[in-house]
Amino acid sequence: MPSVNTPLTRRDGFVNPTALMAIRNLELRARVVVEGFWNGLHRSPYHGFSVEFTEYRQYTPGDDTRYLDWRLYARSDRYYLKKFEDETNLRCHLLVDQSRSMQYGSLDFVKFDYARTLAATLAWFLNGQGDAVGLFTFDDAVREYLPARHRHGHMRQLMLALEKEPAGRATDLTSPLRRVAELIRKRGLIVLISDLFAPLAEVEKNLGRLTAAGHEVIVFQVLDPKEVSFDFERAMLFRDVESERDVYIDPNTARAEYQRRLKAHHDEFDRICGKLGVACHRLLTTRPLERALLDFLRSRGRRGKVVRHRHQAPPPGRT
Repeated sequence: MPSVNTPLTRRDGFVNPTALMAIRNLELRARVVVEGFWNGLHRSPYHGFSVEFTEYRQYTPGDDTRYLDWRLYARSDRYYLKKFEDETNLRCHLLVDQSRSMQYGSLDFVKFDYARTLAATLAWFLNGQGDAVGLFTFDDAVREYLPARHRHGHMRQLMLALEKEPAGRATDLTSPLRRVAELIRKRGLIVLISDLFAPLAEVEKNLGRLTAAGHEVIVFQVLDPKEVSFDFERAMLFRDVESERDVYIDPNTARAEYQRRLKAHHDEFDRICGKLGVACHRLLTTRPLERALLDFLRSRGRRGKVVRHRHQAPPPGRT
């Protein structure tokens, strides 16, 4: 397997998504993002991140020095102590949209490549914390389901499921979310990764079913830059990838109305999320995955959830 230190194009300390997608092995992509993220905690814009969002506090005279984190000291030149809290490990299920609309991409990769890389990154990160991670892939129905587990071999099974090429049918959030609510009985974290190009009439009801059951829900809406700007140069035939209809459109004429409707769709989904207490992050596929991981941790931090940094040296006097 290639080294995680494989040279990658970086901008402002982040891995360029196009360079990241060039790595064929999905597990290695996730490792590159997560390990690069931790290594960059002491650099802008992550300075102070570990204090705000993880189980650390600054050392004060009289504290037990056995719990000093020496690796964090080496990076920040400051003393921090690891705090310990009794907490059951997290159970997280990742819901990944693999419908036809996710096969669109104006870059060197499509939205689904970005979405499954984000899912792999979150899975690798959470698994490294000792948390149980599960997976649903869906289009108009659930196609693959792996219950949340933390045991030998499970992460490899999850990565293999994400690496499968999707059949790509129409997007339908109603049926998959209903099925998720039926299958997940224990409270936990649910992360939905989708372009959300689906009617929202039933979404509120089905997301509400999950939050009413006590689940914490985070949504990542993945969009291609062209889908937002509609910055096409000339009139052409556009294909609706889900209905497979060809439509002749002049972008200059249609752009304003297209963006108005897109904004209305976003506003409606934001309203639903606000009402239900669901965190929603809108990601262009040009956004570095390290920033998406930070979005995830910020959402958890705002809810007072613990994010643990496992990369620490043993306390002095221990092996």
